[in-house]
Amino acid sequence: MSEFIPGQRWISNTESSLGLGLVTSISNRRVEILFPAVGEERTYADDNAPLSRVIYPVGEHVRNASGLKLKITAFQELNGYIVYQAEDETGELSVLEEKDLDSSVHFSKPHDRLFAGQVDKLSRFQLRVETLKHQFTHLQSESYGLLGPRVQLLPHQLYIAHQVARRYAPRVLLADEVGLGKTIEAGLVLHQQLVSGKVSRALIVVPDSLIHQWLIEMLRRFNLRFTILDELRCEALELSDEGVNPFETAQLVLCNLSFLKSSPERLVQALDAGWDMLVVDEAHHLVWSEEESSPEYICIEALAREVKGLLLLTATPEQLGVDSHFARLRLLDPDRYYSLAQFRDEETGYQPVSKLVEQLLAEDAREQLKDAPEIFSQLGSYLGEEVAHELQQELENDSLDQAITDAVDSLLDHHGTGRVLFRNTRDGMTGFPQRVLHSYPLPGPDFYLESEQQLLDQADLEERLHPELILADRWLEADPRVEWLVDWLKDNRDLKALVICANAATAKSLEEHLRLYEGVRSAVFHEGMTLVNRDRAAAYFADEDESAQVLICSEIGSEGRNFQFASDLVLFDLPLNPDLLEQRIGRLDRIGQRNDVQIHVPHYEFSAQAVLLDWFHRGLNCFERACPVGQVLFDQFLEELIPALFEEFDEVHVEELITATRKEADRLLDELQQGRDRLLELNSCNPAKADLIAESMEVTGNSIELSRYMEKMFDQFGVEQQVHGSNSIILSPGDHMHYDSLPGLPAEGMTATYSRTLALGREDMQFLTWEHPLVMGTMDIVTEGDFGNTAVCSIKLPPLKPGTLLLESIYTLHCAAPKKIQIQRYLPQTLSRIVVDTNGTDLSAILTEAHINNLAERVGRRQSVEIVKHTRSEISSMVDRVEAIAETQLPAMLSEAQQKVQTLLGVEQDRLKALAQVNPNIRQEEIDYLAQTRSDLEQYLESATMKLDAVRVIIAT
Repeated sequence: MSEFIPGQRWISNTESSLGLGLVTSISNRRVEILFPAVGEERTYADDNAPLSRVIYPVGEHVRNASGLKLKITAFQELNGYIVYQAEDETGELSVLEEKDLDSSVHFSKPHDRLFAGQVDKLSRFQLRVETLKHQFTHLQSESYGLLGPRVQLLPHQLYIAHQVARRYAPRVLLADEVGLGKTIEAGLVLHQQLVSGKVSRALIVVPDSLIHQWLIEMLRRFNLRFTILDELRCEALELSDEGVNPFETAQLVLCNLSFLKSSPERLVQALDAGWDMLVVDEAHHLVWSEEESSPEYICIEALAREVKGLLLLTATPEQLGVDSHFARLRLLDPDRYYSLAQFRDEETGYQPVSKLVEQLLAEDAREQLKDAPEIFSQLGSYLGEEVAHELQQELENDSLDQAITDAVDSLLDHHGTGRVLFRNTRDGMTGFPQRVLHSYPLPGPDFYLESEQQLLDQADLEERLHPELILADRWLEADPRVEWLVDWLKDNRDLKALVICANAATAKSLEEHLRLYEGVRSAVFHEGMTLVNRDRAAAYFADEDESAQVLICSEIGSEGRNFQFASDLVLFDLPLNPDLLEQRIGRLDRIGQRNDVQIHVPHYEFSAQAVLLDWFHRGLNCFERACPVGQVLFDQFLEELIPALFEEFDEVHVEELITATRKEADRLLDELQQGRDRLLELNSCNPAKADLIAESMEVTGNSIELSRYMEKMFDQFGVEQQVHGSNSIILSPGDHMHYDSLPGLPAEGMTATYSRTLALGREDMQFLTWEHPLVMGTMDIVTEGDFGNTAVCSIKLPPLKPGTLLLESIYTLHCAAPKKIQIQRYLPQTLSRIVVDTNGTDLSAILTEAHINNLAERVGRRQSVEIVKHTRSEISSMVDRVEAIAETQLPAMLSEAQQKVQTLLGVEQDRLKALAQVNPNIRQEEIDYLAQTRSDLEQYLESATMKLDAVRVIIAT
């Protein structure tokens, strides 16, 4: 290390962004450096300061403090202080002291950093190259944008997300049945569009009761941090910044529909905020008719006109009638769906096509084609005689199955509402468990029936359905449901049980009683707890080793959390609404549940509880299977149901109500079954394609490879790692981190796992994938900065004479373009590695990367600086040589990229143009967007260059 002298110029090896530093004072073995470019000062120990002396060689171009560009013609060292002779662009000479150099200089090119003495560790260079490779692989993957979310790899969800997310400004109706994951599908689409840059601002509008569920789902499953806006929040923002539009203060906003509906001012602000995507949940609540629209519908219609991308979510697209279904489609594309009468005619016209598809997909399709030649004429009328003739030619060949698949794909493309509507049903899916109801009629407590009879007569519906409200302080010792639960838990110690009751107070008291007085390992989960405490309770219940046997939840336990690792559900009481009952059961009854769901319902015999249980079970059949018509029947029979809950147990009256309900339920279910559009089902999930997407995610999301890579990354960045379990780690900022903070790493640290299986059961853990903010953030720091872009090493290799100098250069194909057009997906392998010796001989094929990495030995930093200093002219010549070699590789790379653009976008553009002639669901703006994107890509590719990304100097010993 040179001696420090005031006025000298040095640069920080760890904070090169500070620019040139100026020595201001030296005392007590400390040196103070001022960095004028950023106005900051640092103090270092003078014997191990992470600094490099900056001395410009003759011929270098620099700027003085006034910004005047000068060329160094000579320099002189005076007692360690440098005085330069320089000339300006006119050739006029001047004296330039080093203290008068421009402080804002940044050594951006690898060889500039190398010559400035900024030599990185060998491990950093290797990590940089590895990072570039991983980024390229990830960007090229078919599962790009879908890897990050904490979701099961379910084919129907992945297929919908893949189909919708790759479109420009998708406008679709997601209408899967309850339990099939519409929220997850919407989240997958939104996540992919955000990661790819197609979307930067999104607004989610939901009913009041679901706002916190969506907030948690988006954060825990997708790492998307939404800001909730309500009136209080808006007023606070306006007070702190007068004139601000609250909806413009965040990129991702979540609000409830009633908030927008009730305030015209807030709706106008939302309309002015410029969103890329709008997501609306429970869209069937938006009421529309040809005569009148509800305020909610008008509100969403106004937003839908302004926002390019739109996702509508509903589990009942046709349940409320064709008019209601048309109303939803009208929001998606008012130009396409402008006439209800025309829509009714179109729906009727799809039936023959649907029947044709059924025939083609039948197991005896070959025999049907032979026996029914009219099938070919039908096919010819829909797809053209040429397609029908080709299929007929394949009738006797082994390739008939593929020909049928192609024909069905064409029919799906050409007909139906499949492009704007996706609907999967449980009947068409596999993997769901059975539901088994166990009811336990219990005699009511004596004093409840006798001394409290007057209170019971005066009780309202809430108290009748929740007797603990009547029993008050005595309920824990008097309520037979408590005794039953204690006995059941003791008889089934090996089972995990989720207990749900309506009220938080009930849940708290019940859990406390079980834990303190009955010795049951239990946890409680209710809305009065903080998010952290809820996480702890859920984690205690989910733990495989030392865990709670039972989790007692208030009603919030039926929203937003999934506990499918348990299979026993105890309903301590029953909700009045069948949809809420389905939400409760849905915490366990989900795809991925490995056991039948056992539903236990303790209740007072001859009570309102018993009547409601009977009506749900025999009338709606909503315990043993999902009931898609439950809400409709509830609204229809509510006026008859309520009196039955208040009357003395009247078996005849109850039986009549149940019979009428069952009859109407069968009728509605039959209508739904007959109304299922086979074209729509096939378009909503193609199992073969979905399996390919899942396979791609398994390969690309290799957790072992990621964990090994991130372990090296954490070591380099100073992140502390501790083993937490067999598949989990604890990460926390270390005392010697090279950055104040890292994206996605909280100051308090976090527990994380690379295992998707564990992450699904432990929502308190972060799920680390290639798309997690911490992984992507650290990768960006490496590749977008100068981390590891210089290195010096030595190797022992007999063919090389000691003292032989080699230069290994890493080039990338650089093409500046907007993120949203995803130019990286069309580029070939962009990493080019070139190794040359001092004679300019290309040794890349002989000295492979693996070969050098295996032989490379560390060279001390001071020694590395000296090697570079004494071989600067040779290194400069080698840099010129590798640049010439890299330039020769550019044309072939660009040609391959242009061909890929032509193949992928050109074919899709032609396909959509042809489809638009027969299927009006193809939007012209989609075709226009493809054409514009193709033109933009070709234009940006013309300016692509080979960029020197990193250099490694190799000296033979």
